[in-house]
Amino acid sequence: MEDAFNIATQMAAERTNNITQVIKAYSRRLLGFIRQRVSGNEDAEDILQDVFYQFAGSTEPIEQAGSWLFTVARNKITDKYRKHKLPLADDVFGTSETDDESFDWKEMFLAADANPETDYLRNLFWEELQLALDELPAEQRDVFVQNEIDGIAFKDIAAQTGVSLATLISRKRYAVLHLRERLQVLKNELLNY
Repeated sequence: MEDAFNIATQMAAERTNNITQVIKAYSRRLLGFIRQRVSGNEDAEDILQDVFYQFAGSTEPIEQAGSWLFTVARNKITDKYRKHKLPLADDVFGTSETDDESFDWKEMFLAADANPETDYLRNLFWEELQLALDELPAEQRDVFVQNEIDGIAFKDIAAQTGVSLATLISRKRYAVLHLRERLQVLKNELLNY
Protein backbone atom coordinates (compact mmCIF):
# COMPACT_ATOMS: atom_id res chain seq x y z
CA MET A 1 0.00 0.00 0.00
CA GLU A 2 2.81 2.35 0.91
CA ASP A 3 4.55 1.54 -2.39
CA ALA A 4 1.46 2.64 -4.32
CA PHE A 5 1.39 5.90 -2.38
CA ASN A 6 5.08 6.52 -3.07
CA ILE A 7 4.60 5.79 -6.78
CA ALA A 8 1.63 8.19 -6.97
CA THR A 9 3.59 10.90 -5.15
CA GLN A 10 6.59 10.40 -7.43
CA MET A 11 4.36 10.56 -10.56
CA ALA A 12 2.72 13.78 -9.35
CA ALA A 13 6.11 15.37 -8.69
CA GLU A 14 7.33 14.27 -12.13
CA ARG A 15 4.22 15.74 -13.79
CA THR A 16 4.66 19.07 -11.96
CA ASN A 17 8.32 19.17 -13.00
CA ASN A 18 7.39 18.47 -16.65
CA ILE A 19 4.73 21.20 -16.63
CA THR A 20 7.23 23.68 -15.19
CA GLN A 21 9.82 22.77 -17.82
CA VAL A 22 7.32 23.18 -20.68
CA ILE A 23 6.16 26.56 -19.36
CA LYS A 24 9.74 27.79 -19.08
CA ALA A 25 10.62 26.48 -22.54
CA TYR A 26 7.62 27.91 -24.41
CA SER A 27 6.30 30.94 -22.52
CA ARG A 28 8.37 33.61 -24.31
CA ARG A 29 7.77 32.26 -27.85
CA LEU A 30 4.10 31.60 -27.17
CA LEU A 31 3.55 35.09 -25.75
CA GLY A 32 5.19 36.58 -28.86
CA PHE A 33 2.96 34.44 -31.08
CA ILE A 34 -0.16 35.60 -29.23
CA ARG A 35 0.89 39.29 -29.14
CA GLN A 36 1.11 39.33 -32.93
CA ARG A 37 -2.52 38.25 -33.17
CA VAL A 38 -4.32 40.28 -30.50
CA SER A 39 -4.68 43.98 -29.93
CA GLY A 40 -3.15 44.42 -26.48
CA ASN A 41 -0.58 43.04 -24.06
CA GLU A 42 -3.20 42.38 -21.38
CA ASP A 43 -5.23 40.25 -23.78
CA ALA A 44 -2.10 38.37 -24.83
CA GLU A 45 -1.13 37.66 -21.22
CA ASP A 46 -4.68 36.52 -20.40
CA ILE A 47 -4.69 34.13 -23.33
CA LEU A 48 -1.23 32.81 -22.40
CA GLN A 49 -2.43 32.18 -18.86
CA ASP A 50 -5.52 30.36 -20.18
CA VAL A 51 -3.35 28.20 -22.44
CA PHE A 52 -1.03 27.16 -19.62
CA TYR A 53 -3.98 26.60 -17.28
CA GLN A 54 -5.52 24.25 -19.84
CA PHE A 55 -2.14 22.55 -20.31
CA ALA A 56 -1.64 21.99 -16.57
CA GLY A 57 -5.20 20.70 -16.17
CA SER A 58 -5.07 18.31 -19.10
CA THR A 59 -5.61 14.71 -18.06
CA GLU A 60 -4.68 13.28 -21.48
CA PRO A 61 -1.02 12.64 -22.32
CA ILE A 62 0.41 15.32 -24.61
CA GLU A 63 3.17 14.01 -26.84
CA GLN A 64 4.13 17.19 -28.71
CA ALA A 65 3.76 19.95 -26.14
CA GLY A 66 4.86 22.78 -28.45
CA SER A 67 2.41 21.93 -31.19
CA TRP A 68 -0.36 21.44 -28.64
CA LEU A 69 0.33 24.81 -26.95
CA PHE A 70 0.35 26.77 -30.21
CA THR A 71 -2.85 25.05 -31.39
CA VAL A 72 -4.62 25.86 -28.12
CA ALA A 73 -3.33 29.45 -28.29
CA ARG A 74 -4.69 29.85 -31.82
CA ASN A 75 -8.05 28.47 -30.68
CA LYS A 76 -8.13 30.86 -27.70
CA ILE A 77 -7.38 33.79 -30.01
CA THR A 78 -10.18 32.66 -32.33
CA ASP A 79 -12.55 32.46 -29.36
CA LYS A 80 -11.61 36.00 -28.37
CA TYR A 81 -12.42 37.32 -31.83
CA ARG A 82 -15.71 35.45 -31.89
CA LYS A 83 -16.73 37.21 -28.70
CA HIS A 84 -16.31 40.48 -30.60
CA LYS A 85 -18.47 39.07 -33.41
CA LEU A 86 -15.84 39.84 -36.02
CA PRO A 87 -14.63 37.46 -38.68
CA LEU A 88 -10.93 36.90 -38.29
CA ALA A 89 -9.07 39.55 -40.21
CA ASP A 90 -6.42 36.95 -41.06
CA ASP A 91 -9.11 34.77 -42.65
CA VAL A 92 -10.73 37.52 -44.67
CA PHE A 93 -7.73 39.57 -45.70
CA GLY A 94 -5.05 36.91 -45.45
CA THR A 95 -1.62 37.54 -44.04
CA SER A 96 1.69 37.46 -45.75
CA GLU A 97 5.09 37.45 -44.14
CA THR A 98 6.35 39.67 -46.97
CA ASP A 99 3.80 42.44 -46.47
CA ASP A 100 5.55 45.72 -45.77
CA GLU A 101 2.23 47.36 -45.03
CA SER A 102 1.86 48.97 -41.62
CA PHE A 103 -1.94 48.86 -41.74
CA ASP A 104 -3.19 46.63 -38.91
CA TRP A 105 -6.72 45.40 -39.67
CA LYS A 106 -7.31 43.82 -36.29
CA GLU A 107 -6.26 46.95 -34.46
CA MET A 108 -8.71 49.03 -36.48
CA PHE A 109 -11.60 46.64 -35.88
CA LEU A 110 -10.90 46.15 -32.19
CA ALA A 111 -9.81 49.67 -31.28
CA ALA A 112 -11.48 50.72 -28.04
CA ASP A 113 -11.30 54.40 -28.88
CA ALA A 114 -13.99 54.96 -31.47
CA ASN A 115 -13.51 58.00 -33.63
CA PRO A 116 -15.23 59.07 -36.84
CA GLU A 117 -12.51 57.58 -39.04
CA THR A 118 -12.51 54.12 -37.44
CA ASP A 119 -16.33 54.12 -37.35
CA TYR A 120 -16.39 54.96 -41.06
CA LEU A 121 -13.84 52.25 -41.89
CA ARG A 122 -15.69 49.65 -39.82
CA ASN A 123 -18.98 50.51 -41.52
CA LEU A 124 -17.31 50.40 -44.93
CA PHE A 125 -15.82 47.00 -44.14
CA TRP A 126 -19.15 45.58 -42.95
CA GLU A 127 -20.96 46.89 -46.04
CA GLU A 128 -18.35 45.36 -48.36
CA LEU A 129 -18.34 42.12 -46.39
CA GLN A 130 -22.12 41.88 -46.68
CA LEU A 131 -21.98 42.50 -50.43
CA ALA A 132 -19.26 39.87 -50.80
CA LEU A 133 -21.23 37.39 -48.68
CA ASP A 134 -24.30 37.97 -50.85
CA GLU A 135 -22.27 36.90 -53.90
CA LEU A 136 -21.52 33.49 -52.38
CA PRO A 137 -23.61 30.37 -52.92
CA ALA A 138 -25.99 29.97 -49.97
CA GLU A 139 -24.19 26.88 -48.60
CA GLN A 140 -20.83 28.66 -48.44
CA ARG A 141 -22.30 31.86 -47.03
CA ASP A 142 -24.26 30.00 -44.35
CA VAL A 143 -21.31 27.96 -43.09
CA PHE A 144 -19.04 31.05 -43.01
CA VAL A 145 -21.60 33.14 -41.09
CA GLN A 146 -22.48 30.35 -38.68
CA ASN A 147 -18.87 29.42 -37.95
CA GLU A 148 -17.09 32.78 -38.00
CA ILE A 149 -19.69 35.33 -37.01
CA ASP A 150 -22.12 33.30 -34.89
CA GLY A 151 -19.33 31.19 -33.39
CA ILE A 152 -21.01 27.82 -33.99
CA ALA A 153 -18.59 24.91 -34.11
CA PHE A 154 -18.40 22.82 -37.28
CA LYS A 155 -19.53 19.69 -35.43
CA ASP A 156 -22.68 21.51 -34.25
CA ILE A 157 -23.41 22.76 -37.77
CA ALA A 158 -22.90 19.21 -39.07
CA ALA A 159 -25.32 17.86 -36.46
CA GLN A 160 -27.95 20.49 -37.37
CA THR A 161 -27.67 20.14 -41.14
CA GLY A 162 -26.59 16.53 -41.64
CA VAL A 163 -23.72 17.74 -43.87
CA SER A 164 -20.33 16.12 -43.28
CA LEU A 165 -17.61 17.97 -41.42
CA ALA A 166 -15.25 17.81 -44.41
CA THR A 167 -17.87 19.35 -46.69
CA LEU A 168 -18.53 22.19 -44.23
CA ILE A 169 -14.81 22.94 -43.90
CA SER A 170 -14.45 22.91 -47.67
CA ARG A 171 -17.40 25.29 -48.10
CA LYS A 172 -15.94 27.69 -45.57
CA ARG A 173 -12.57 27.53 -47.30
CA TYR A 174 -14.14 28.52 -50.63
CA ALA A 175 -16.03 31.32 -48.89
CA VAL A 176 -12.82 32.64 -47.31
CA LEU A 177 -10.98 32.52 -50.64
CA HIS A 178 -13.79 34.48 -52.31
CA LEU A 179 -13.93 37.03 -49.49
CA ARG A 180 -10.16 37.54 -49.59
CA GLU A 181 -10.24 38.17 -53.32
CA ARG A 182 -13.33 40.36 -53.14
CA LEU A 183 -12.12 42.44 -50.18
CA GLN A 184 -8.62 42.86 -51.60
CA VAL A 185 -9.97 45.80 -53.61
CA LEU A 186 -11.13 47.51 -50.40
CA LYS A 187 -7.82 46.77 -48.74
CA ASN A 188 -5.89 48.31 -51.65
CA GLU A 189 -8.11 51.38 -51.69
CA LEU A 190 -7.69 51.94 -47.95
CA LEU A 191 -3.94 51.46 -48.08
CA ASN A 192 -3.54 53.88 -50.99
CA TYR A 193 -5.90 56.68 -49.99
